[in-house]
Amino acid sequence: MKRTILIIAALIAVNVIWAQDTKAKQILDEVSAKTKTYKSFSASFIFSMENEEMEIDEKNEGTIKLKGQKYCVQLPGVGVEVFSDGTTLWNYMKEGNQVTISNLDDESSELMDPSSIFTIYEKGFRSEFVEEKKSGDKTLFRIDLFPDSEEYEVSKIEVTIDKASMMIHEATLYGTDGNLYGIVVKKMETDKDFPDTDFVFNQSKHADVEVIDFR
Repeated sequence: MKRTILIIAALIAVNVIWAQDTKAKQILDEVSAKTKTYKSFSASFIFSMENEEMEIDEKNEGTIKLKGQKYCVQLPGVGVEVFSDGTTLWNYMKEGNQVTISNLDDESSELMDPSSIFTIYEKGFRSEFVEEKKSGDKTLFRIDLFPDSEEYEVSKIEVTIDKASMMIHEATLYGTDGNLYGIVVKKMETDKDFPDTDFVFNQSKHADVEVIDFR
């Protein structure tokens, strides 16, 4: 579950992407430049996970806040919250009333860290412009990303960008574990004034919580 939640954050925060495809690079550079002007942003989203072989088909609504290298992801439906102040990572599971604490540097995969996702794709993804299409009242760009190595544990990431706002609208990640992770952004707000306490797990709000500290 911890890995899944951080994939959610990565999918929403996806930004600067190294590209060989000229049109894809032009679009992604524009998305990058615009996103970098915001000091913070938040989003509500629908997250899905599918695995045909294991007959898994799950959908959950959630929210994310990002401010610099700090982030908070919440999935109320499954009782999961993830907090990071840029140094420490807290993973809280409502079922069992348990929180695990670790150093952010101990995370093995950069793709799981939404603060590093702003530059991760410069280091090993090839991008390809697929199409420009209409969906309702929106015009969308579709770009596919392909890893140059196996370290990211994905075979492909499909990114859909809203042409009007030049922000991420939808993304799908094809995991090498057979899982298909999807996210659709419902609403996004920028330059909100989030206090730093929003990105730290507040133990006082969870009576008798079991703390497992790996630091």
